[in-house]
Amino acid sequence: MNRADGERVDAGSLTGVSETALLTLNARAYQARHPNPVIDDPMAIQLADAIDFDFGKFGRRGQETAVRALAFDRAAARYLTRRPSAVVVALAEGLQTSFWRLNSALPDAAFRWVTVDLPPVVELRRRLLPPSPRILSIAQSALDYTWMDQVDASDGVFITAEGLLMYLQPDEAMGLIRECANRFPGGQMMFDLPPVLVKRLAPNGMRASRRYRVPPMPFSMSASQLAELAGTVPGILAVHDLPMPHGRGLVFDRLFPAFWQLRLTKQIRGAYTLLEFG
Repeated sequence: MNRADGERVDAGSLTGVSETALLTLNARAYQARHPNPVIDDPMAIQLADAIDFDFGKFGRRGQETAVRALAFDRAAARYLTRRPSAVVVALAEGLQTSFWRLNSALPDAAFRWVTVDLPPVVELRRRLLPPSPRILSIAQSALDYTWMDQVDASDGVFITAEGLLMYLQPDEAMGLIRECANRFPGGQMMFDLPPVLVKRLAPNGMRASRRYRVPPMPFSMSASQLAELAGTVPGILAVHDLPMPHGRGLVFDRLFPAFWQLRLTKQIRGAYTLLEFG
């Protein structure tokens, strides 16, 4: 880490959607510290402790973010088990610590990692996270498709858009999906979306606390709309609706995962979606 021992780094440069990287880091670190942790994420704890920021403004630190991270980890691990030298491209990665979790979970890991995010986020990651010769950081928007030119997909590619697409306009989100499908045949892409009602009920963003409002989420799709991507977007071979991992306690261990699988609620809940490119 490129900072003096004990020095905390100011994260005030992150604003707007980029600031949600701090919200999700705070929740994930909190859940990793819990006596009965939802996720094993020591790097998230170290990262949160190294940042000078008023995390309290975000309010509650629920299990949702940690559970989502588990869903992405499991899908990526399945792909990397089959293609251990593949590259993972993390779009708008924010302050995720997925590389280190997967590196610990996969013995003799040889996968490579590409971070794509805006310059202030990449600079913060550079100052706070340990370097690795297997990590390439690209400081630009995921919507600037020139990042694709720097991805060597010869051994396979797994693209993540964790907490990204919902903040894009529908044409931007679909454009990114289409271009990934076009450029990376044989690869996979995973993303998450909120319930379709969010953009209608909270057009100005959801209030997380008295001091913080999550930015608007103009893009979402129902499970049936997502399934249609396989027949309408060239290059998408299959669409998989992934289950919600189990968390802690009655609600997150039993109720939410069961709700996620109910046929009646499938069209109105959020989504963890995995695309296969052919």
